[in-house]
Amino acid sequence: MSTTIITSTKTTESALNRVTKISALAASMLLGVNVQSAEFEFSGRVGVEGRYFFETAQYEDQLNHGQASVFAEPEVYWGWNDGNDSVTFKPFIRADGQDSERSHGDIRELSYIHAGDDWELRAGIRKEFWGVTEFQHLVDVINQTDAVEDFDGEDKLGQQMINLSVVNDWGIVDLFLLPGFRERTFPGEDGRLRGPVRVDTDDVEYESSAEEKHLDVAARWTHTLGDFDVGTYWFHGTNRDPVLTPTFEDGEVVLKQYYNQMDQVGIDVQATIDEWLWKFETIYRGTDEEDFFATQAGFEYTYVGVFESAADLGWLVEYSWDSRGEGDFDDPGSAFQNDIFFGSRLALNDIQSSELLAGFSSDLDHNAYSFLIEASRRFGESFKGSLDVRMFQSTHDADQIYAIRDDDHVQLTWEWYY
Repeated sequence: MSTTIITSTKTTESALNRVTKISALAASMLLGVNVQSAEFEFSGRVGVEGRYFFETAQYEDQLNHGQASVFAEPEVYWGWNDGNDSVTFKPFIRADGQDSERSHGDIRELSYIHAGDDWELRAGIRKEFWGVTEFQHLVDVINQTDAVEDFDGEDKLGQQMINLSVVNDWGIVDLFLLPGFRERTFPGEDGRLRGPVRVDTDDVEYESSAEEKHLDVAARWTHTLGDFDVGTYWFHGTNRDPVLTPTFEDGEVVLKQYYNQMDQVGIDVQATIDEWLWKFETIYRGTDEEDFFATQAGFEYTYVGVFESAADLGWLVEYSWDSRGEGDFDDPGSAFQNDIFFGSRLALNDIQSSELLAGFSSDLDHNAYSFLIEASRRFGESFKGSLDVRMFQSTHDADQIYAIRDDDHVQLTWEWYY
C-alpha cells in the first residue's frame, strides 16, 4: 500500500511540475523574461497528525480522546534575473476529522521579491517573524495567530504586505504597508484546547470604520553591535489580539470578537557571549482601553559536545512580566503576568537531525504550571516524525491554564517532504 501511495504522489508532483512550468512559461512570455535563465522549484510537505487526550472532555460537545487530521503545504518557487527576482507560492490546507473549525486553508505566502544592491522589495502575502525568546514572542506583531493549529501561538496566518528593506552601514531599515487584516482562528464547538464558552468567528466588530480593510503600518530597525543583535520597531494598526466579550446568540452564550486600534513599540536584544545566549524582549502597547508594558527575558547556555560526543545540550531560563497583572483564558494577552520558564534542548547533531526540547512553566502567583516535550527525527531523506506532549495543571480560575486543565495530550506527526 505504501508503494502505491508514493507512486501516486510522485505522479501528482510530476503533473504539478508540468503545470507550474507551463504557467511560468506563459508568464515569462508576457513579462519578457528569459526562460532559459529562470529557475523553477516545486517542493513541500504532506502529513498526518494524531492527538490523544488523556482525560474525557471538560465541556459539552467537545471531542473526548482521539483527534486525527491530514495536512499539505506545497511550495512553488520561480526565480529569474540571477535570483534577484522571484515569486514564491505556499498554500496550506488541513482536514480535521473532529473539529470543523480546524479544517481550513490559508495562503501562507504568495509574494514577489526583487533584490537590489543594498535594498529589497517584497510584495504580496508573507510571514514576518520578530523575536529572540523561546517561550513567548512578545515583539512578533505582523502576522495573525492561527490558533486552531496549536495552542502555543507559533503558527501564523499569511499577511498581505508591501515591505521595503534598505541595508546601511548603521543597520537595516524595514518599512511595511499592511493593507488588510486577518481575524484570529479559534477551535470550534467540538474542539479541545479552548475555554468553556466558544468564540463566535462570525460575530466580529472593529474600532476602525474601515474594519478589516484598515491600512496598518510598521517600521523596524535591526543592527549587530559586537556581540549584540538589536532590533526595535513601531507598529500602528489593528490589534492582533481580540477583546473577547460574552454575548447571547440564539439562546447560547458565546464570545464576541472586538479588534481595537493600537500603537506598539518593541525592543529585542540577543547577546552571544561564548556558550551563552542572553535574550530580552519588551513592548509598550497603547489602545483607547488600556496601556501596558510587558517583558520576556532570560538566557540559554549550551554545552557543546556534551560527554565528548557530537551532541549539544542547552539549558534555558526565561521570566515573563506583564503590567496588566492577572489574566484569564478570555484575555490571553495578560496570561503571563509573573511566570518563569525552564527548559532543556538536546541536539544530537546526527544525520537524522534528532532533537529534543523539554520545558516547564510556572505561574508564580498561582498554583498553575504546564509541561511540554517536543521531539523530532528525520527518517531517510524524505520523512520526519515528531512527538509532542503537553500537560497542564491549575487550581485558580483566574489563570489561563485553568480552562484547559483537562486537556493533557500527546501528539504524533508523520511528514513526507518532497
